[in-house]
Amino acid sequence: MKAIKFPTALTVLLIIAAIVAVMTWIIPAGKYERLTYNKDSNTFTQVKKSETLNLAATQKTLDDFNIKIPIEKFKNGDIWKPIGIPDTYYTVASKPQGIMAFIQSPIRGIMEAIDVILFVLIIGGFIGIMNFSGAFEAGISSLAKTLYGREYILIIVITFLIAIGGTTFGLAEETIAFYPILIPVFLAAKYDAMVALACIYIGSCIGTLASTVNPFCTIIASDAAGINWTTGLTTRLIVFFLGLLICLVYIIRYAQKVKNDPSKSIIFDQKEAIEQQFPLKKSDIATTLTAKYKLILTLFTLCFVVMIYGVSQLDWWFLEMTTVFLVGSILIGCIARIKEATFVDTFIKGANDLLGVAFIIGIARGVTVLMEDGLISDSLLFYASTLTDGMNKGIFINAMLYIYSALSFFIPSSSGMAVLTMPIMAPLADGVGIGRDLIVNAYQFGMGIFAFINPTGLILASLAIVKIGFDKWIRFVMPLVGILLIFLMIVLTISVYI
Repeated sequence: MKAIKFPTALTVLLIIAAIVAVMTWIIPAGKYERLTYNKDSNTFTQVKKSETLNLAATQKTLDDFNIKIPIEKFKNGDIWKPIGIPDTYYTVASKPQGIMAFIQSPIRGIMEAIDVILFVLIIGGFIGIMNFSGAFEAGISSLAKTLYGREYILIIVITFLIAIGGTTFGLAEETIAFYPILIPVFLAAKYDAMVALACIYIGSCIGTLASTVNPFCTIIASDAAGINWTTGLTTRLIVFFLGLLICLVYIIRYAQKVKNDPSKSIIFDQKEAIEQQFPLKKSDIATTLTAKYKLILTLFTLCFVVMIYGVSQLDWWFLEMTTVFLVGSILIGCIARIKEATFVDTFIKGANDLLGVAFIIGIARGVTVLMEDGLISDSLLFYASTLTDGMNKGIFINAMLYIYSALSFFIPSSSGMAVLTMPIMAPLADGVGIGRDLIVNAYQFGMGIFAFINPTGLILASLAIVKIGFDKWIRFVMPLVGILLIFLMIVLTISVYI
């Protein structure tokens, strides 16, 4: 009897989209009133059920709505998205999503995520040019020799650096660029591709879970909750370092097991296919780091440094990041003296290698489109907020952890989740006698822990690059998720009683 094969990432997402479409027929539609700041006119716009009002952009207006956010946060641009007004939920006419909406959702998702998709495709071309130059192979050879017998250092360094990026500026989508680069390095160190995947993806997850100064998560959420972002920082720092330690021990234990006995690898049956996908040539052409290769590798590194600096300091986003790698590709092509026709063919082939990843990102966005068009996002938020009425504060904060985990399936954007939910969820803390910073922490921890396995997040796109099945990732990561979940529940419970 032929074994049943786990469906591909694209199929999993289409199944989820179908389920969400069905939910729009079952869950009552509803909305919260919205408040939007208009920079040009220095006014607020209140969108109500039957009318739209223009209001003075003053602290009194916010206080009247029980929105505990300083007016300066709107005026200086910290909060630019519409926010939900507490206690204003109302039902609206149902708008169930039918067959046509379901069929169109992947296309609409691709259209809405086009900036991310273009970033991924340009990254593919960039990696293609880099590989063709021969410099990357020379760098891998040199790194393997340097770390011979101490390959575990590679795990620590990569995971730590990516976690730092996650905790400071929300390094997440950008990590897509790292997989084609680092997987050959880990294969050369006699690990499997799962170790490379774990270092990059888990590093990003644990960093964003315990975001410290991340403007797209911590600062936006704190502003929307009406507190200073430094409130609760100590708890987040503790979770960052202890959580990172837990992840490193988990990854290194698995990596050493695979290194000692390759048959222990969860993806051992894919070993040859993955090594062919990320080949390490045995020729002597690129084993020596010449001056030209060093210059190319320096330029290659600078592209990531510029990207990180631009995002964290210059308010760059996908347009600017994509431009960095396009220009980097051209400069590397010039230094490597790649002929024009060869450059174009190689760049297109590299982009084609990540086309499947680009489609997955778009289809995942399509799931969110279905839910928003079906008007069930606010309904789910309303029902979630009513679940906590009258709870003991220890139970309450852990309930918030699970509520945010569940909501992140439908709202995978950290900034979108913050501005939509914080004005509604944060006041619940006042009712049970705990600080609002604990709601911010529960939001971060809940979204962060579910990101390890969230199919509407980045994991399916990441797995598609390595062609590892979602079922194998679940088998690998679930014990770690269980350990971290217990750890987070203990931290939150202690936090409400001290």
